[in-house]
Amino acid sequence: MDRPRRRLEAPIGAATLLLGFGEPLRITRAGRPPATLVSVFSGPTTTPAVGEHGGRLSGVEVLLMPWAAFTLFGTPQYELADRTVDPDDLPHVLGTRPDAGRRRSIGELSAALAALPTWQDRFGLLDDELTRWSQAGTPSSAKVVRAWSELVRTWGSVPVRLLAEEVGWSVRHLENRFREQIGLGPKVAARVLRLQRARRLLAQGRGQAETAAICGFYDQAHLSGEFRAMTGCTPREFTMARVIPPVAQPMAPAADRMTGEATSLLLTSARSSVFSKTGRVR
Repeated sequence: MDRPRRRLEAPIGAATLLLGFGEPLRITRAGRPPATLVSVFSGPTTTPAVGEHGGRLSGVEVLLMPWAAFTLFGTPQYELADRTVDPDDLPHVLGTRPDAGRRRSIGELSAALAALPTWQDRFGLLDDELTRWSQAGTPSSAKVVRAWSELVRTWGSVPVRLLAEEVGWSVRHLENRFREQIGLGPKVAARVLRLQRARRLLAQGRGQAETAAICGFYDQAHLSGEFRAMTGCTPREFTMARVIPPVAQPMAPAADRMTGEATSLLLTSARSSVFSKTGRVR
């Protein structure tokens, strides 16, 4: 039987575009008013979000490299960090509809996807639209893409100074371009990536001390502090909540948003209280 679902989504190294097929999703984030939307864009985040729906939710979720989101929407990504918005409220240049001679809205694209008979057809249309959209969008800097890729490859372990030297920019210029096209400064983005890796290792059964050492935290206390800041709970609370299903909702937790990553927690009313303990990471 369908029943309301509530999930906590931890920060990841990606922006999110959800193309909804009709059912609304309510999203709550500390320091922001709740948003109830059918289609959703979320910029890069440093705090968790709680998503709630009535038991049925359908659509296509696209995880975007932050610089790709900059290309699609042309909006400085720092304006969208830790925010949830209707994507049709943002400037964009979707592919032109051949039957209408005008640009397609996100809502129209979502409706077109929902009307198709198979997921193969939907993915084919979405691939075509995203390709045309990105080709017509705002070009991202090759140096930003290169720096971001290196940060991802090293799970945030490369020093910002070396990252700037790698692309031939000053640290200040790298920080400014990162905020524009990634949404977070390189130091903050590195923290998000390190914690993403730490969640993965803990979910695989690694101990906290070992995880802290592997991911470059000063010690276990440093790991715990970053965990609280960006997920609202301790490493142990997060790990145990993923292992033991909530009593009030005796079902396996929904799949994580990224393959092989520990991104999500199914919440009960009691568990959602941890969300209020977070604050934006700077």
